Amino acid sequence: MELIVHHKISDLYKSLNLPIEQEMDFTIHFLPAIHSKTPFKSPVFRADYFSFVFIKEGSGKYTIDDKIFPFDSQTIYFTNPGHIKSFEIENSKDAYIITLTESFLRENVHPDIFGEFPFLLAETVPPKKMLQNDFSEFEILYKQIFKEFKKQSEYKNKILGNLFVVLLLKIKENFWLSYNPLEEGGRNSQIVKSFKILLEREFKIATSKGLTIAFQVQDYANELNLHPNYLNSVIKSKTGRTVNDWISKRTLSVAKSLLKNTTYSSKEIAYKLGFSEPTHFSRFFKKHTQLSPNTFRKSNQ
Repeated sequence: MELIVHHKISDLYKSLNLPIEQEMDFTIHFLPAIHSKTPFKSPVFRADYFSFVFIKEGSGKYTIDDKIFPFDSQTIYFTNPGHIKSFEIENSKDAYIITLTESFLRENVHPDIFGEFPFLLAETVPPKKMLQNDFSEFEILYKQIFKEFKKQSEYKNKILGNLFVVLLLKIKENFWLSYNPLEEGGRNSQIVKSFKILLEREFKIATSKGLTIAFQVQDYANELNLHPNYLNSVIKSKTGRTVNDWISKRTLSVAKSLLKNTTYSSKEIAYKLGFSEPTHFSRFFKKHTQLSPNTFRKSNQ
C-alpha cells in the first residue's frame, strides 16, 4: 500500500474533507468538530508540517514510526515533520490541534527556530500529562490563538506568531528546558539532527555575511564525514525528503524572509544565498513560487 504524504497543510484539509480557499501555513481547529464520530482511526501517513495537540478532555493513542504513545485528558504533545505516523481517538470532548509549517515558524515566530527551540528536532515526543492548574495556562494561550485565527487582519500572521512563541516558551519551560537534540536517538537520528544544525549554521551565515558559494550535498557530507550517497539515503529515509529538497526549501524560506523584511535588492539576495548569477536566483524563486522575487516583495508590502 502506498504511503499517504501530506506535503502541505491543504493536503490534510482535503483528506479530512474540510473546505480550504487558499494555501496556508498555520491552522487551529477544535478537534471534536473535525472528528465528530469516535472512535476514529487515521490512515498511516507522513506529514511535512508540525502538529501541536492540546487535550483537555479526551483519550486515544498516536504512533510515530515504530513507537506508540497513549494519551488522555490534560495532555499536550506535538509531532514534527518527516515521521511516519497515525493516531486513534477513543473520545474527544475538548481538544485543539494547531498545524503549522517550518516556513511559518521562521517567518513569524523566530528566524533561528531550531536554535531557540531545539526540542522541535526531537525524534520521539511522548505526551506530557499536566496538573489542572498548569494545563489551564496553556488553555488560555491556545484559545486566544483560536480567537485570533478566526479574525481577518493584515497583522494576523504576526499576532499568531507572537502568541505561538509564548506557547513554545511555556512548552520549553515546562518540558524541554535542557533538551539537547544530539544526545537523543540512534545513529541515523543523530545524522539527521546534525545535518539540520549544519543547515541552520549555513543560512545564518547567509543572512549576515553571505555565502561565497551555495552548499551542495557533497559539502554537508564532508562536514559530517559521510559519503554523500549515504547521507542522502539517511535523510530521505528518515524525513521523506532528499538533502537537495531540504536545501531548496531552506533557500526559499530565507529568500522570502529577506524579500519581506529587508531592503536588499534581488541581486544582493541572490549573492547572499550563493547564486552565481541573479538570473539563476530569479529562475529558482519563480519555479517554486510562480512569482518573480520583485513581484513577491510588492505583494507582501
